[in-house]
Amino acid sequence: MNIWTALLDLLILLTAAMVLGTLCERIKQSAILGYLLAGTLLGPNALDWMPNHEAVSSIAELGVALLLFTIGLEFSWDRLKKLGPVALAGGTLQILITGGATAAVCMAIGLDWRTGVALGGVVALSSTACVLRLLVRRAEMESVHGRNSLGILLMQDVAVVPLVLLVTVLAGGGSMSEIGWDVGRAVGAACLLAGTLYVVLNYLVPPLLRTEELARNRELPTLLAVVVAVGSAWAAHRLGLSPALGAFMAGLLLAGSPFATQIRAEVGSLRTLFVTLFFSSIGMLGDPVWAAGHWIQILAVVALIVLGKAAVTTGVVLVFRYSLGAALATGICLAQVGEFSFVLAEVAHLGGLIDGDLFRLIVSSTIVTLFLTPFLVAAAPFAATKAQAILPRQSPHSDSEERPISSERKGVKPIIIVGYGPAAQRAAEALGRTLASTLIIIELHPSSAALARNAGFETHVGDATRAEVLEDAGVRRARAVIVAVPDPATSRQIVGQVRLLAPDALIVTRARYHAYRDELIRAGADLAVDEEEIVGKYLASSLQAELQTD
Repeated sequence: MNIWTALLDLLILLTAAMVLGTLCERIKQSAILGYLLAGTLLGPNALDWMPNHEAVSSIAELGVALLLFTIGLEFSWDRLKKLGPVALAGGTLQILITGGATAAVCMAIGLDWRTGVALGGVVALSSTACVLRLLVRRAEMESVHGRNSLGILLMQDVAVVPLVLLVTVLAGGGSMSEIGWDVGRAVGAACLLAGTLYVVLNYLVPPLLRTEELARNRELPTLLAVVVAVGSAWAAHRLGLSPALGAFMAGLLLAGSPFATQIRAEVGSLRTLFVTLFFSSIGMLGDPVWAAGHWIQILAVVALIVLGKAAVTTGVVLVFRYSLGAALATGICLAQVGEFSFVLAEVAHLGGLIDGDLFRLIVSSTIVTLFLTPFLVAAAPFAATKAQAILPRQSPHSDSEERPISSERKGVKPIIIVGYGPAAQRAAEALGRTLASTLIIIELHPSSAALARNAGFETHVGDATRAEVLEDAGVRRARAVIVAVPDPATSRQIVGQVRLLAPDALIVTRARYHAYRDELIRAGADLAVDEEEIVGKYLASSLQAELQTD
């Protein structure tokens, strides 16, 4: 193979990805869709402009391992625990139920159980890259469904590694006892790799990173990260494991080091290259000619996947006592098949678990769900609002022991605070010194509501976008309402509801971003506290104070 020919193919692919990604961004779609389209158009099943596409695919395979390294580098159990039980328990339930349901359907139509389990893993995963980018762009990461989606997606990212291991073992064939032996051997090899990496990264690397050379030269930590990632991927391959498993373990163990922040910053640009190569190589798996001849089957599978995953995820989130609107919005956001599903599908295909036509069907259906993702994420809040409108007046979060207003407060006009995050806690502390008897808290998350209750405030657990929850808290009698939730769209809905129910109340709301301040005022707020403006003024005043002391 001529290295320069392979580099030319790589250059053509990256150029096409850049152009099509830019076009997708211009029409307000994710650039990832452009990367997929670039790979599909230039790949062997369409224009075939890259005769050395196998070399590009090999480079992209290494990119997958390095991408998982960066994901492991950003992951921590503390981060996952802060997202609440919906991340750990909910994410696990979603994977198990979706995977089990898919396997059952596959076996019902005559497929082997191993194939069913492999396809269950493929369908269970959603797209972290697409969903999170879209939620950030729409300023919905702080919404209830945004946080729930983040938690479940993080759990799915963690599950990629054991799923790859499972599919690899199943592809080896053999009896149940042989599969059990293979699983045990693989787990043993994984433990050996993890132990070795732990010793290296905790006892050998830290002294090296503390040397003056590394402190002065920012390139050396980047080289160290690449050496660790590639080395662990090679070691996993030598042990008969997935290279992605080794790279992920290395990132996960390195994430706990004091140097993780610097390394994350240094490898950020490399991650952009990995993501582009990864999605473009996925696009090359697509077969437009085959898809055109089997479009009915593809649409049927896409419909089953989107509706089935939305239903399962909605049900799982409801188990954790979220409102139907929040649960449905989460389910719709995660109704696609994810990018790492292609990794599982390729492992299953190479191992003989999935034949050619079934592989093309899965790849084509997955690509279609990824193209649908921007529309699903955009539709999620609208669907949530519609779902809440048809619910009965009883809130799934309301606590019957807290709803009645005590007799000594009936003649008092309360001040209601919606949300009990850090900002609301500071507001409640300041107001509580003189107004504790008239403060009422409305909080959706039970854990945060418990904090408010322990602080001595009357607390209602419920979704404040619903008129019934606001009425139960006594909003019609309210003297003032503080809306302290961070999500702009949710704040706008709450402000509108409060203005309808309490036209004379003073409404003060939090404007997380300056761009949404005027929208909140138009929705009915008397005052929208612009966080970006306040932070800017505080930065300037802090600098002036420091300069005056010099």
